[in-house]
Amino acid sequence: MENNFNYNQLMNIKYKHHEVIDVPEIVKECTDNWFNQSLTNVNDSVVRIGIVEGEYHWHKHENDDEFFFVLSGKLIIELEDKIIELNPNQGTTIGKGVMHRPIAPEKTVMLMVETSAIDPIGENK
Repeated sequence: MENNFNYNQLMNIKYKHHEVIDVPEIVKECTDNWFNQSLTNVNDSVVRIGIVEGEYHWHKHENDDEFFFVLSGKLIIELEDKIIELNPNQGTTIGKGVMHRPIAPEKTVMLMVETSAIDPIGENK
């Protein structure tokens, strides 16, 4: 069974090293409810922006940790045994293999740091 998610996830690197990344401009141009864009690479990792509102699906990344840092709004990350609530200027790392579900009860802008090989959809089994 194939999953059909309504996410706009752009994995290409948008900015080269030494280019200015203008987060307010990216937010202004965004019309999606769940949008991810890889901004730049840092060694073997990427920094992504997420502009999100609503619920993501339960999933895990078997081989990759995932760091979330909220710039504006609120992000709730449900784990199987607890709930993490992030407000502006707060972040957390979700370890590899941990089932989780991000929820944004309002429009939320966040940065994520993860390996360049990660599949944002993850495994949902």
